Amino acid sequence: VQLQASGGGSVQAGGALRLSCLISGRAFDSYAMGWFRQAPGKEREIVAAISWSAGSTFYAESVKGRFTISRDNAANTVYLQMNSLRPEDTATYYCAAQDSPEVSGVWTYWGQGTLVTVSS
Repeated sequence: VQLQASGGGSVQAGGALRLSCLISGRAFDSYAMGWFRQAPGKEREIVAAISWSAGSTFYAESVKGRFTISRDNAANTVYLQMNSLRPEDTATYYCAAQDSPEVSGVWTYWGQGTLVTVSS
């Protein structure tokens, strides 16, 4: 299983970005998917997660109302729409997948990071 994240970049505060994560290697709709981020000097934290059916989503409190996770199983892709970006959202963002259709357990597969920089 391979995960390829893209879409990072530099924006001003209040701006928006959409991250994409393409998964390949096995049936895409078998996996719960998630986005994590790691800022310099901080631990990696979960940002959002979505079940295989998209019927269940999870958001960190810090991004609720601003970020939206979605998935297109036909395109083998999960997205993270990030609106109203803040400087504290600056981090390297990673996509991850579980060997489970629901969000539970271990994040087994990881993509490379994509850097998001938000300037004030």
